[in-house]
Amino acid sequence: MYIDCKSIARTIDEETLSLTSKNRARLVSLAIEPDEGTISYLKSQQKKAKSLNIDHETFVLEDVAALRQKLLELSKDETVHGIFVAHPLPKGIDEFEIASLIDPNKDVEGRNPVNLGKLMYGEESFAPCTAAAVVEILSRNMDLQGRNVVIIGRSNTVGLPLSIMLLRRDRSATVTVCHTKTRNLEEKTLQADVIVVAVGKAAFLKPEVVKDGAFVIDVGINVVGDKVVGDVDPEVEKKAIVTPVPGGVGVVTTAILMNRVARTASRGGQA
Repeated sequence: MYIDCKSIARTIDEETLSLTSKNRARLVSLAIEPDEGTISYLKSQQKKAKSLNIDHETFVLEDVAALRQKLLELSKDETVHGIFVAHPLPKGIDEFEIASLIDPNKDVEGRNPVNLGKLMYGEESFAPCTAAAVVEILSRNMDLQGRNVVIIGRSNTVGLPLSIMLLRRDRSATVTVCHTKTRNLEEKTLQADVIVVAVGKAAFLKPEVVKDGAFVIDVGINVVGDKVVGDVDPEVEKKAIVTPVPGGVGVVTTAILMNRVARTASRGGQA
């Protein structure tokens, strides 16, 4: 069984449209040496913004010096309500430095260390978008209190922030974070009520390591041949409740990002 993530995204979009009908909102996206996948995503982002009455601009910059300068400029520009930096960045660029240059109140993707630090105190206004999308999907489908959740992947944008968000007292899930050095992964996933997979390997999670009726959140985006597939083997859907790829976590993530731009505009640029 698949979870209907598109309906969740539509609900978020309705709120966004309500906000943008009253306040002008502007999102600026930046990229260095974007590959075809990034260019395609930025085009779809622009189309999504237009459908939600959000002004959108994209700048393709020559080098990290130009990126730094543009981030400083946009962070001070009161007409800009959201700043997005396309990833992955070219090798050798300090991602911590780049994220730190974004005004925390315009950091709609949730990468600035100030916003990541706020998660420790339960403040999620600018939590990493993908982690926020996972929480949104789960919260709309279950009571998380006491649930055994296994997260496979420990990135700064998904695994780590998601673990903190699920541990928040109003959710109180029991969380296990697994990674490449985890031993006996199968034992842990077979005990899980919820499995979140964010490893970037096509069909990584097999049906034999998932218990019947578990919720499986597939964060992966992999290109195999001419198809986009997730980290979860398609056979898992026969015994568990799964988010599809495409049309799953990604559509909710984009909806949340646009909603943040609109919310920031409605608050006059403050979180």
